Amino acid sequence: MTGTSISRRRALVLLAASAGLAACGRDGRAILKVASQKGGTKALMLSSGALDGADYDVEWSEFPAAQNLLEAVGSGAVDVGLAGDAPFQFAYQSGSPVRAVSAQRAEPRPREAIGVVVPGASPARTMTDLRGKQVATTRGSIGHYLALRAIETAGLPPDSVRFVFLSPGDAKAAFSSGAVDAWAVWVPYLTTAIQEGGRVIADGRDLTVGYGFDVANDTAIATNRALLVDFLRREGDALRWAAAHPDAYARVLAAETGLPPAIARIMVDKNRRLPVPIDARVVADQQIVLDTLRRAGLIRRPRSIDEAFRAI
Repeated sequence: MTGTSISRRRALVLLAASAGLAACGRDGRAILKVASQKGGTKALMLSSGALDGADYDVEWSEFPAAQNLLEAVGSGAVDVGLAGDAPFQFAYQSGSPVRAVSAQRAEPRPREAIGVVVPGASPARTMTDLRGKQVATTRGSIGHYLALRAIETAGLPPDSVRFVFLSPGDAKAAFSSGAVDAWAVWVPYLTTAIQEGGRVIADGRDLTVGYGFDVANDTAIATNRALLVDFLRREGDALRWAAAHPDAYARVLAAETGLPPAIARIMVDKNRRLPVPIDARVVADQQIVLDTLRRAGLIRRPRSIDEAFRAI
């Protein structure tokens, strides 16, 4: 894809501005405020040209992790954003006024999309070997959830490791310096850790399903439904395009995030999802997530999981 093509498509969207801007853009056009995590959704929509012809503008805001993204969605600073299933459940069950309005799933789930990684010289080979050790992760993240599932599967209590809750950037520094014994994380951070000599001892393919949810706040669902419906349709088209054009998607992802092209290409392969309906299977799979978080003591009074989803 040429730089001219990327620039033309980039001109179709508004780059992130403050959350307090009015809901009308240039020439009185409506604005949909969309959160993107580490360039993912934004790069997807830009590279595919999925927003071509939209009669509204998109105002992008970017976040380093799902926790920050979901806080912005819940506060109304943005209307909608994509997050993994565990962080969504963690936010929803914590009382945030958000709902999942569409679902994506990876089938089959790729290896090393999320994992618990240890330094190459670590003697640890299983989660049991991490008993009493420090594991860095982001609270409520898919990495945190994977670690809990891996601990539970190993027959250990949830407090058998000492979690150190850090942002991805701070966790990388702690892991690289040896300040923590392991890191529970997702791509592209996991990919970088592996390339720098890390070794995965628990893989998400074995313990997670691999959902992504577009999560919207209740106000946006009520007032911006038409825009959300159109954006989600275009996002579905973009996902199908990306599955057929991974190299083009990876080039824009690298440009948007500053990732090395090889890492961006791996990230595209590891995050390949397609839209799926919010059906009984989705809800049942999310019940597993909720039960895991509850058994770990992270959720004390669960909300009805059926009400966490609102297909529009």
